[in-house]
Amino acid sequence: MSAHCCPVDKEPAVDPAYRRALWVALVVNALMFVVELAASWSSGSLSLLADSIDFFGDAANYALSLVVVGMALSVRAKAALFKAACMAGFGVFVLGQAVCRLKSGAAPEALTMGVVGFAALLANVGVAWMLYRFRTGDSQMQSVWLCSRNDAIGNLAVIAAALGVFGTGSAWPDLIVAMVMGLLALTAARTVWRQARAELRGEPPPLAPHAHHH
Repeated sequence: MSAHCCPVDKEPAVDPAYRRALWVALVVNALMFVVELAASWSSGSLSLLADSIDFFGDAANYALSLVVVGMALSVRAKAALFKAACMAGFGVFVLGQAVCRLKSGAAPEALTMGVVGFAALLANVGVAWMLYRFRTGDSQMQSVWLCSRNDAIGNLAVIAAALGVFGTGSAWPDLIVAMVMGLLALTAARTVWRQARAELRGEPPPLAPHAHHH
């Protein structure tokens, strides 16, 4: 999920093409946030709402990486703390909404979920394809590429939820996907918070894992 998989606390990108790619990714994610937010309210889908907030988190992340890159580590770490708090708030909100809807049990509109989920998948695959050439750069470049790739996987989950709602006439598939997204946001918020706190204390940041190379 996006709101938590694009660290912005590494060295500045020097490649102008990479900076342009970040700007395009920012615009695409901001537009999809608006589209999915509107679709979530019209369809009653909580997983679409969760995914729309995820797009917002991505857009904010790309903007943050363009703004704070090259600044002092303490500034970037404080920005990461703010991001972690927002992610945790998102996770709590989505989980709370899911619990509230367990009682109402009203099934969302599956067709809107599926169509918008597919559009979101195309948007994320396009961004991932655009960033693919930068995946072997520094850890920030790797993270941004992995972020888009993981978001595409999240979109597939929303599409699966739409099929589940259509097939069962139940709200459960939508709620399950939304709850998973909420829990992932809480888990990632804790990770980002711990790393940012360590950076503010002057501890060396953990080395970028190489297990993500494919």
